[in-house]
Amino acid sequence: MSAATVMRVIVVDDQQIIREGLVALLGLLDDVEVVGAAGDGEGALRLLEETSADIVLMDLRMPVMDGVEATERITRQHPQVAVLVLTTYADDESIIAALRAGARGYLTKDAGRSEIAAALRATASGQSAFDAAISQRLVAAMLRPDPVNAAPVRWSNPDGLTPREAEVLRLIAQGMSNQQIAASLFIGESTVKTHINNAFSKIGARSRSDAMRYAFRHGLVQEA
Repeated sequence: MSAATVMRVIVVDDQQIIREGLVALLGLLDDVEVVGAAGDGEGALRLLEETSADIVLMDLRMPVMDGVEATERITRQHPQVAVLVLTTYADDESIIAALRAGARGYLTKDAGRSEIAAALRATASGQSAFDAAISQRLVAAMLRPDPVNAAPVRWSNPDGLTPREAEVLRLIAQGMSNQQIAASLFIGESTVKTHINNAFSKIGARSRSDAMRYAFRHGLVQEA
């Protein structure tokens, strides 16, 4: 996304004071236009039928329709719209449920204006966006041993991925940017992009959050 591109954002939160505060905060950003605000997921879906948006900034626990259901429906009905979760809750169950529903990023309400702005820009450019605490919880959850099947799950070349492509997907699942992946693997960013494009084509992913869910399902994060 170029610097001149304006992101059209819908804010969804059931608490009016927080909703209005977010609208005011986002209004201070030159590259954001708030095109609507809703108090629940159902309201967000109605807004998407009436107006064009790029990103929905989504709370999770709301009456009428919660953020997880709304995210799943937005992802299915409006695949061109990205969902960035902004919520109080940072437990594993909430995080995983939101990602499985299709959220591209996850922040807690401790996030400041600069962090929210950076996450919106990352989301608009097709990247995943997680604050530091959420990234740590994701990595811990992915590496946590299965108490029923203690033996590690081994990767068996799913969908024709090369070992390097699998490694890149694993690092994406840990929340790394292309620059961080390049540094970790001692390769150039252009090479990282090539691996990502090839891997996404093989697994049918359209975003980094799709790749993260794929890594969860296939145990790539347990590869060392």
